[in-house]
Amino acid sequence: MATANGDLNNTSAERVRSAIALDPTYSGLSLAIPCSEDDADVRRNYRPFLVNGEEAKDDWIAQLELSTALKMVDTQVLRRGDDRLRVVVLHGSMRQRSYSRLLAYEASRILFRLGCDVRMYDPAGLPVKDDAQHSHPKVQELRELSKWSDGHIWISPEQHGILTAVFKNQIDWIPLSTGSVRPTQGRTLAIAQVNGGSQSFNTVNALRILGRWMRMFAIPNQSSIPMAYKQFTEEEDGSRLMPSGNRDRLVDCMEEFVKYTIVMRPHFDLFGDRYSEREEKSAKQKKEESMSAPDTQHASLSNGAGPTN
Repeated sequence: MATANGDLNNTSAERVRSAIALDPTYSGLSLAIPCSEDDADVRRNYRPFLVNGEEAKDDWIAQLELSTALKMVDTQVLRRGDDRLRVVVLHGSMRQRSYSRLLAYEASRILFRLGCDVRMYDPAGLPVKDDAQHSHPKVQELRELSKWSDGHIWISPEQHGILTAVFKNQIDWIPLSTGSVRPTQGRTLAIAQVNGGSQSFNTVNALRILGRWMRMFAIPNQSSIPMAYKQFTEEEDGSRLMPSGNRDRLVDCMEEFVKYTIVMRPHFDLFGDRYSEREEKSAKQKKEESMSAPDTQHASLSNGAGPTN
């Protein structure tokens, strides 16, 4: 019998989806870079998220059911001999107990188990954006990490209803354009925010605008953690994200990010090919050719060649 209001949610128009069977081979597996194979300097400088310098086997992240993503990484990246997915993680606070940094740690741990080469950037010491300090070591470090990466994770606190200056300053130091090169064009992006009060989406919305302006592909999912000071254990207990739907959403985001990056990475060059840029390049080439034409004629005359009568 038809309901009085009909199909209010338009569920009849939903596309049919096939359930993905879980492969038990990947249940409980970790594809993290073992210490013996990792670069010691990279591990020391860019992986502060590792528990006691290692991936903890009894950690809650080790217990997550991530078979589908793990199988994708294994069969479509590692077994083919390709480089691991290269991920740079940015956070937006330098407080001693920074909840955006703590959330970035948890996100990085999930990605590390999924076989990514994860590197967290520390914004401490990065100068305020100006036109004079492009050679500053922290600026160069940030730009090199962005250039190296296949994708970014951006996590910022919400302050005064928007992202923090600490976070925006990092993005401002990554140029939108360097000559004809867009340093972040084609990279995947996952975004999250932490809130001091009730849940808000102002910061993730602003991060999406930034990502689009940087010509990145922001995944559909996102994470917003309300009252972050209630979501993490105390420092003596490891400052870990406690079980909740918010924690589950963070896992969703990292799993989705890995899937999108695997799908997108082989086509980065394709999506960097743009009609407007091809036209601009063609016009520039024609201009250069027309400017060099008189020089060619002058060279011919100097060699004794001249117009025929």
